Amino acid sequence: MTTLLKINASLFSTQGQSSQLAERFVAARLAATPDLKVVSRDLAAEPVPHLDAARFLSFLAKPEERSAEQQAVVAYSDALIEEIRQADEIVIGLPMYNFGVPSTLKAWFDHIARAGVTFRYTATGPEGLLTGKKVTVFAARGGLYAGTPKDSQTTYVRDFLGFLGITDVEFVYAEGLNMGEESKSAALAAAHGKLAELADAAN
Repeated sequence: MTTLLKINASLFSTQGQSSQLAERFVAARLAATPDLKVVSRDLAAEPVPHLDAARFLSFLAKPEERSAEQQAVVAYSDALIEEIRQADEIVIGLPMYNFGVPSTLKAWFDHIARAGVTFRYTATGPEGLLTGKKVTVFAARGGLYAGTPKDSQTTYVRDFLGFLGITDVEFVYAEGLNMGEESKSAALAAAHGKLAELADAAN
């Protein structure tokens, strides 16, 4: 059975444009593959705590020396990692806030990037341990940024996932959503067409 992990990063939960695009894609996948297992994580409904010194030190502590509080922190991170480890596909609904990724997504990233667990350092450099996965990112933006220096999201997300060993990453953009109804309608129509194409290819 194929497992798909869907991550919603919008502050507006399922009502965000990026979340709706991700959900539309997953619905198309399910229509053609009813036995697809979908695991959903909504970072607005269930925020991942932002990384602080205490949480980071919990990750670094030797297992036999962790306090109960530290063990709880590590167990939470382990559960997030297990979700992504079990997934064959990952779908991310990604809005742009102030030229970057939502802080809730960054918090999720910080909890799944663990040395010796999802990546390791070798004599030739870091090696990602979460290989063999396909990621589709639905990026919703109010303005037009793709392919410009102001699009910090695409490179950052690709680099982060690649660091963990995930290199098969596809972006679908819906841009200009705050530039009038005509621009919004055209952008969503183009994104819907692209996601239908990708869903058909995956099925």
